Amino acid sequence: MATKKPENLSFEQALEELSIIVSDMEQGDLSLEQSLKQFERGIALANASSGKLKQAEQKVSILMGNGDKSVLTNFDNDME
Repeated sequence: MATKKPENLSFEQALEELSIIVSDMEQGDLSLEQSLKQFERGIALANASSGKLKQAEQKVSILMGNGDKSVLTNFDNDME
């Protein structure tokens, strides 16, 4: 089965996979090459999750009407 791109995973799926990667790396049984590959995947998952979280925070801010009180950046709806 092919691995999905981090940006195509839900926030929860990305966090679950990231948790598994952390657990696997903490075991210390991976080779250097496997560890680097897992680390790279983990960084991609963390970045995608961070972007989705920022997007959700922005939606909440807009819905709560705090647009005048907080700094908002351009809304990019392509990540859904």
